[in-house]
Amino acid sequence: MCAIAGCIHLKPSGETIQNMLKTMSRRGPDGHGTFQSQECTFLHARLAIIDPQGGKQPMSLHFGDEDYTLIYNGELYNTQEIRRELEKAGHLFLEHSDTEVLLHAYAQWGSGCVEKLNGIFAFAVWEEKAKRLFLARDRIGVKPLFYSESNGGLIFASEIKTIFCHPAFRPELDLDGAYQLLLLGPGRVPGSGVFHGIRELEPGWYGYFENHRLTLTQYWKLRDRYHTESFEETCEQVRFLVTDAIKRQMVSDVPIGTFLSGGLDSSIITAVCANEMTQRGTELPTFSVGYLNNAKYFQPGKFQPNSDDAYIHLMCSSIQSEHHWVILTPEDLAAELENATIARDLPGMADVDFSLLAFCREIGKRVKVALSGECADEIFGGYPWYRDPEVRAKAGFPWSQTTRQRTDLLTDFLKQKGKPEEYVMNAYWQTCRESDILPDNSPLERRMKEMVNLNFRWFMQTLLDRKDRMSMYSGLEVRVPFCDYRIAEYLYGVPWAFKDYQGREKGLLRHAVRDLLPEEIVQRKKSPYPKTFDPHYEELMAQWLKAVLEEKENPLFCLIDRENLKSYLAQENEWPWYGQLMRRPQTMAYILQIEFWLRKYQVDFRF
Repeated sequence: MCAIAGCIHLKPSGETIQNMLKTMSRRGPDGHGTFQSQECTFLHARLAIIDPQGGKQPMSLHFGDEDYTLIYNGELYNTQEIRRELEKAGHLFLEHSDTEVLLHAYAQWGSGCVEKLNGIFAFAVWEEKAKRLFLARDRIGVKPLFYSESNGGLIFASEIKTIFCHPAFRPELDLDGAYQLLLLGPGRVPGSGVFHGIRELEPGWYGYFENHRLTLTQYWKLRDRYHTESFEETCEQVRFLVTDAIKRQMVSDVPIGTFLSGGLDSSIITAVCANEMTQRGTELPTFSVGYLNNAKYFQPGKFQPNSDDAYIHLMCSSIQSEHHWVILTPEDLAAELENATIARDLPGMADVDFSLLAFCREIGKRVKVALSGECADEIFGGYPWYRDPEVRAKAGFPWSQTTRQRTDLLTDFLKQKGKPEEYVMNAYWQTCRESDILPDNSPLERRMKEMVNLNFRWFMQTLLDRKDRMSMYSGLEVRVPFCDYRIAEYLYGVPWAFKDYQGREKGLLRHAVRDLLPEEIVQRKKSPYPKTFDPHYEELMAQWLKAVLEEKENPLFCLIDRENLKSYLAQENEWPWYGQLMRRPQTMAYILQIEFWLRKYQVDFRF
């Protein structure tokens, strides 16, 4: 894994290059490289996972009558298959890195190479003679790639902070960005970087920049298909796809481990990895996060019915892993608020981000690669809003039932500048319309495919942002096997009745892997990422926010009405701010992230 950045027709000074590389060093602590021609500057910072001695970037190749230079952030899980195909076509390789294979693949197939790749990636290729830039991003959106255009030139980078090192670009917030922060946040519109003029190449898209113009093409999306397999045949295919994805993603020349929450998804990954490691004669390191005093303060609720500890101990005993606990205090969480905001370049999921940031820092002291269970819920239908008929039938983003309350927080100026509730609903309906659905689906099947696409395009992207930024901030590569595009493609066409087997969330997945796990894990009701229940955390956030509210001049109150914010936070609302975990303490933290972000990035308003 790495960080990449580039400028086309926007030649940076030596000082700007150094400033850009400095922002990239956390993602790539193992070294950096540069490439410059008259029109193109490429920057790369490396986290060495495969072939640490080779694979250095930027990497160049003369092939045919063209000179190609590549920078790449990601990991390919079918490197050997592609390499063999290229060797048959006459390509010779000097190393065993996936970087070299990707460069040759582009030289051989051009933009068509992306359809052959199984992996997580964001990469750029400069064609020196054609004076043309190619950009591409993986199908699911695991690896980030932001860009902006100015005066006929283009800049791109793994993270937004790198773009703002260039003097041609300034952090600005327009009305659309303000609405995203307060009406949709921490989610954001697909393809938007929230800051004015900052875009993100969407998952499953590539683009060419030539003659001072960027042209984008979608090469992949979820497509509906007729499902002809029986339930047992479907289970067999699911089991193969899931276990194959996990095994493929264990490839590494450095130590690896797994996140373990005791839930179904992380336990499947851990069980498969532990079995593979045992066959290699080694023990699997596993990692869990916990919170001081949670045993004392934990209260079961609709979204979090039980705590993780007993299930984690059960899994560790079952697989005999080398287990590590990271125990966090409320003070630990509060201390990461600013770091987590900088890591994302945007306000995020409050202490759900803070804890992951602290967790990954500790994991990174022992391994450089970890596998995690994100995205199974979106693909297999695990979230409560998939299963609650009332929420499912209601128009609007199901993980954010607070549009009216959010609108009330806006200043009168922002309310009057646009139509806030209409803005949210337009974004919702646009995604529903984009869902690929065969015409003879039943109303229920049609709605479930809309739900999958909504989650895939919005909620899952927020979680993938979180996983990438919080882990890479500590130079830790986290892989997400359930994001293998083959799983997503196959499951999209599987009927809801199969996914809902025995009336259980992720019933199909449970049945398909039932013999891999202890029965208690297979039957465990879904529980989200753990959070602290210690009331001291809310006290810390309340004290911090009180100090902000007492300030006479603060840019936060150009966006949020001070008195309405006090009223909103005076009581716990029926629905979380976002997802399942962002209750009142987390909403306070999110508001504090916005306040810090406005000051830290010196954001100018364009409204």
